[in-house]
Amino acid sequence: MAQTAPETVLLAVDEASVYLQATTMAVWAPRGHPVIVRRDPGRAKTHFYGGLNLKTGTVTVLEAATLNAITTVQYLQQVLTTYPDGPVLLLWDRAPWHRGAAIRDLVAAHPRLELVEFPTAAPDLNPQEHVWKATRQAVSHNHTHQRLVTLAARFVTHLTTTQFTSSFLDQYGWNVVCPRSK
Repeated sequence: MAQTAPETVLLAVDEASVYLQATTMAVWAPRGHPVIVRRDPGRAKTHFYGGLNLKTGTVTVLEAATLNAITTVQYLQQVLTTYPDGPVLLLWDRAPWHRGAAIRDLVAAHPRLELVEFPTAAPDLNPQEHVWKATRQAVSHNHTHQRLVTLAARFVTHLTTTQFTSSFLDQYGWNVVCPRSK
């Protein structure tokens, strides 16, 4: 069982959507020179799967046109490729695209992958939510990109080049049960 092995990779996984239409947040500006954020009138968007490695702070990310069981399987395959050795414990919510025969078949074919669901309506428990918030603040709030592909590339770059810290393992006693190897 992945939960009792100290070499287990622990991933907190979630999905997010990024819209070309900028979201705004307060910023400082010189008096009399307000910041102007041009907003795209459309609703062009893309989706991302992201998995925060709770031990290293790195994120495994996949951009997807839709959120469904097929793209979820693609993401899980990417996780297995990224972490080819040892058990992987994946923590995620109860989204409808996390279910289905394709996902059950993949998990059955890869017994080193274990899936655990967060409680219903508890996004505050998922550390990946904090990653999305930090990345949106850094990339998509007040942005001036005119093309979704450019915004999405910046989003991925921020996710893959930033190390995110989380107190999840300490908070829930994982490091007492399975101390980190040196």
